[in-house]
Amino acid sequence: QVHLVESGGGLVQAGGSLRLSCTASFFNTYTMGWFRQAPGKEREFVAVIDWSGGNTNYADSVKGRFTISRDNTKNAVYLRMNSLKPEDTAVYYCAAGNPLSDYRSPSLYNYWGQGTQVTVSS
Repeated sequence: QVHLVESGGGLVQAGGSLRLSCTASFFNTYTMGWFRQAPGKEREFVAVIDWSGGNTNYADSVKGRFTISRDNTKNAVYLRMNSLKPEDTAVYYCAAGNPLSDYRSPSLYNYWGQGTQVTVSS
């Protein structure tokens, strides 16, 4: 059982930045993903990083603004969010699993954190 804990959320003005962190009880060789869920909407893919950290992918809506990274020595994964927009407002979750090629599908991740709220004011 992997226990994930997110931190770093908060209230920020549009155009601002935040860095989310997710620490794991252990990493194994899991792929790590970030997802978000806004009120009344389904959980959506944001970013993913493989075990080596050499392969990343992003949702089109965040590409060029968000950066995912990981530090396997600290069992941690990060999401740097720049140029934030009001539409980025959501609860952000980190997830661990082996989704293979279908990394955008939340159902293929085995473990989830409790989420951290990000609110971007206009």
